[in-house]
Amino acid sequence: MSKSTKQNRSAAIERTTKETAIKLSLDLDGSGAARLNSSIPFLDHMLEQIARHGLIDLTVEAKGDREIDDHHTVEDIGICLGEALRQAVGDKAGITRYGHAYVPLDEALSRVVLDFSGRPGLEYHIDFPKETVGGFDIDLFKEFFQAVSNHGRITLHIDALRGGNNHHIIETVFKAFGRALRMAVAADARQQGIPSTKGAL
Repeated sequence: MSKSTKQNRSAAIERTTKETAIKLSLDLDGSGAARLNSSIPFLDHMLEQIARHGLIDLTVEAKGDREIDDHHTVEDIGICLGEALRQAVGDKAGITRYGHAYVPLDEALSRVVLDFSGRPGLEYHIDFPKETVGGFDIDLFKEFFQAVSNHGRITLHIDALRGGNNHHIIETVFKAFGRALRMAVAADARQQGIPSTKGAL
């Protein structure tokens, strides 16, 4: 269902539960193309930022029990994205491993730092001025990134350094995540083998 080699760093994930049905595919060496239908327009807008700024091709088709709320759909998309990233990088030989980015948008500024460490961990520090953005519950962004971290086995630090507009804040976070991801998965011509003294990640 997925492939991960230096020539083809792509993955496809299907996840079906009593709460959601999700198909997600990505190509780490894409052009930033996105085909997104999460059934949550604001989330689609943010996922497009990851694709465009990470230069990965990303496709998401998702249906969920949104009559309850958006929680299961958002979290399960995060699970699928994390699993796809983990599969696509393979054994991580030759990648940069670490990535970081600062991204501004008007008054907002965010920083994302990540490590394909093999050890999931999320540090998430965002103070939102309001509880929603575009009708979307902002608490679900933490659930999304926690799922990405857990299932991608990524150490992930997210800090919103300043901002007064919820949309601007979260957009800088998703753009910065895309840029940091792009850096971390890039080939390092000087790196011989797996970038760890342990010999495995």
